[in-house]
Amino acid sequence: MNVTIVDYKSGNISSVINSFKEVAENKVKIEVTSDVSKIKSTDKVVLPGQGSFKSCVDALQSIKGLVDCLNEFVMNKKKPLLGICVGLQMFADVGYEESETKGLGWIPGKVTKIDNQNGKYKLPHIGWNQINLVKESKIFKDIKDKSHMYFVHSYEFVPNDKNCISATTDYSTKHVCAVEKENIFGTQFHPEKSDKLGLKMINNFLGM
Repeated sequence: MNVTIVDYKSGNISSVINSFKEVAENKVKIEVTSDVSKIKSTDKVVLPGQGSFKSCVDALQSIKGLVDCLNEFVMNKKKPLLGICVGLQMFADVGYEESETKGLGWIPGKVTKIDNQNGKYKLPHIGWNQINLVKESKIFKDIKDKSHMYFVHSYEFVPNDKNCISATTDYSTKHVCAVEKENIFGTQFHPEKSDKLGLKMINNFLGM
């Protein structure tokens, strides 16, 4: 099996690469590329994302054919894709970080700034936080409710269809931290920085 981590120069993704390679060992081939021809033929895709919603969308669009390739992979071929942090946020129709920016539109919804309650809660939200599992999910197999994962973000994904939400977290308010819709999976937290449980999630994705 081949798994491709999309490298579209959205920031330092070395921890993502290292974690996937650690879990994969020699059983799964992990490739890091933005080459459209290679992404078309892979079995699964990982879409990381660091920085702002707008900068990540702009970076994806700057690579000829990449957005069309991902759309085909996800929406037509229905192959598994995991979005991490801003990679998840880009599933939305629109984001409002820096400016109003059109997203990929795979899961209808919007990305808005977390309500910090007039400065009561620090942004960005950085550190370990408890997650609440709200439905059975392939990616959370053998992971217990109320587990702790590592977050770094100031914006949240608000999907229109609440049925796609697989986990939430409480920081200022309750907000979405994981989604699952058919072949589309996403986490707002960083599994690659979430110690053994994060590696377990990666293993679950590779083992689907």
